[in-house]
Amino acid sequence: MNQILHFGPGNFFRAHLADYTQDLGGWSITGISLRSSGVRDGLSAQGNRYTLAVQGQAPRDIRIIDSIIVGSENPKTVLDHITDARFPVISATVTEKGYHLLPNGHLDLLDPDIAHDLLSDSPRTFIGFLARGLAKRKAPVTVLSCDNRIGNGNALAQAIEEFQNTSGLTTHCQVSFPNGMVDRITPATTAELRTKTGDAMAVGCEPYKEWVIEDRFVSMRPNWPGVQWVQDVAPYEMRKLRMLNGAHSYLAYAGSLAGFTFVHEAIADPDLRQSVRGLMDEAATTLPKEVRFEASTYADALLDRFDNIHVEHKLRQIAMDGSQKVPYRLIDSIRARLASDLTAPHLCAAVKAWIDFIAQETSHGRKLDDPLAAALAGAISTPNPTAAVLDLIGASDITSQFSE
Repeated sequence: MNQILHFGPGNFFRAHLADYTQDLGGWSITGISLRSSGVRDGLSAQGNRYTLAVQGQAPRDIRIIDSIIVGSENPKTVLDHITDARFPVISATVTEKGYHLLPNGHLDLLDPDIAHDLLSDSPRTFIGFLARGLAKRKAPVTVLSCDNRIGNGNALAQAIEEFQNTSGLTTHCQVSFPNGMVDRITPATTAELRTKTGDAMAVGCEPYKEWVIEDRFVSMRPNWPGVQWVQDVAPYEMRKLRMLNGAHSYLAYAGSLAGFTFVHEAIADPDLRQSVRGLMDEAATTLPKEVRFEASTYADALLDRFDNIHVEHKLRQIAMDGSQKVPYRLIDSIRARLASDLTAPHLCAAVKAWIDFIAQETSHGRKLDDPLAAALAGAISTPNPTAAVLDLIGASDITSQFSE
């Protein structure tokens, strides 16, 4: 059986890539968790099977997924897996902060974990493991990012190159980093879902799923049913990041400030709904022509997805790591609008909601769930907090769009 080595076997992976692979046949997945042994231990205790509860407006659709085995996170074992020809595909859902990138897109060489990995044969980070493993691998391999980043494959390739250049390593095998766009709303698992399914490792998700991948594999390619193979992913990922993810971020911050807990509650508020649609309409004008024509239909479908009361997607789950998400979910759209001599009041309102959310959390003594938490807390306490926060994330060029 062909195998995929996957980093980050969290809920989204188990609702997306693992689900696609379940329908594929002839392939299995070895998952590696670098943050916690909880998934490994939980799945091992029940024979590496778990319940995927597809939660739509109709009764819940239950699927049993057994396409994944979560392996050891022992550094030597992980590095051995990366070099092993049995894994022609290495994939990842490590979230935006798992790439350890600066706002300018370069690898943060001063990050404590990256600095450790540059000098150690026992890495701590996905970047460290992959850079060191690829330097020893001989067989061709395709490395597939499944994270919400613009040009996720390109970003990962650059991070690996910068790590190896700094540490004196070189990749000798043939390797490609296709870009990809992934989409399926997957909230954190609730105690209620665990009780209803009788499965401690259950995952809930919406019915909708989408996966668009750049057709640039140098190794054996899994022909996942339903995947759209394209020459250029950029239009699809831009549509999703700027419209879906941008709207999600706005709801996360403005909805939390308004006292809501879940996406379906926030989108039911008439004022928030109107603002979200306005944000989508502004973002739509910045999209490539290949997808711009369908933006209105796409926006309608997004609102329907947000309305799904069976998917209890917490606003605070979306709100985490704002410093990593806001630049390409919102600020890139603002820049594109300004370049076309268009204003962006709804997009700017979303950025301001993030800054107000930071201020609220800080004033209540709550630590932000963000890799730049300390710096953001410091910025918000300055005389001009908006300018300070924007400068921190490399967006000082749009400061003039805001007034204190």
